[in-house]
Amino acid sequence: MPPSTSTTTSRDGTRIAVYDYGNAEAPVLICIHGYPDNAAMWGPVAKLLADDFHVLAYDVRGAGESDQPGSTAAYALDRLQEDFRAVIDQVAAERPVHVLAHDWGSIQAWHFVTDPALTDRIASFTSISGPSLDHAGYFLRRRNQAALRQLLHSWYIFYFHLPWFPELAWRKGWAYRVFDRLEKQDADGRSIGDYVNGMKLYRANVVSRLIRPAQRRTEVRVLAVSPEDDPFVTTPLQTEVTRWAPNVTVKVIRGGHWIPRNNPGLVAELVREHTREVAGWGT
Repeated sequence: MPPSTSTTTSRDGTRIAVYDYGNAEAPVLICIHGYPDNAAMWGPVAKLLADDFHVLAYDVRGAGESDQPGSTAAYALDRLQEDFRAVIDQVAAERPVHVLAHDWGSIQAWHFVTDPALTDRIASFTSISGPSLDHAGYFLRRRNQAALRQLLHSWYIFYFHLPWFPELAWRKGWAYRVFDRLEKQDADGRSIGDYVNGMKLYRANVVSRLIRPAQRRTEVRVLAVSPEDDPFVTTPLQTEVTRWAPNVTVKVIRGGHWIPRNNPGLVAELVREHTREVAGWGT
């Protein structure tokens, strides 16, 4: 069965579309998609986990059926955190939630789990192919081979900061061909708005966080999943975070960046294993 759909309203009035896969008595799992996806990406994973969790996904602002603010400032991480808080206040006001996130969903979720105001609201975090921008800022300051390699993998971030041309390239279809050469991806369910609006995530956050990173720490149990063939995010950037997240477990897996789309069964099993460990630790 398809998920039921509702909306919640963020602090600034942005409406966020929420998708509920049922099983309301089970532990809550919130799925956060990245760029240029929308919440539909999580459908196959959610169906595999629906017996174990009360699975919910939501369209990040600018994507899917959520509102699409026009200003770049509306996509800052603090605004995204207000969206997340609106979702969990609506669906799990009385208990902590587990978080599963990919790509820019993970970048957001690292911001959430390192905010002391949300420490008691998040039971565990499974991160796939997405670092904390603040942690990345310190990582790149090392100026070693690993940092240089990541900068080379991150060329597209600088491209997304160009005026008007990246939008034109998506609308004309040129950009699809370029990114498909890096890793073939299934674009089913995406709209042009997902591609164009989502670039504001980069423009609102990346430069300021990399230049002036904050020392953001968390005690939340984190599973950092790094696909070894990811053309965008290198393994050290995602996994060398014990300075900031002492309760991190690292899994390097076979596959590329779009592992939630290409191998939902593996993602589902990783989430089950991680949450069982968390429960075993008594959290």
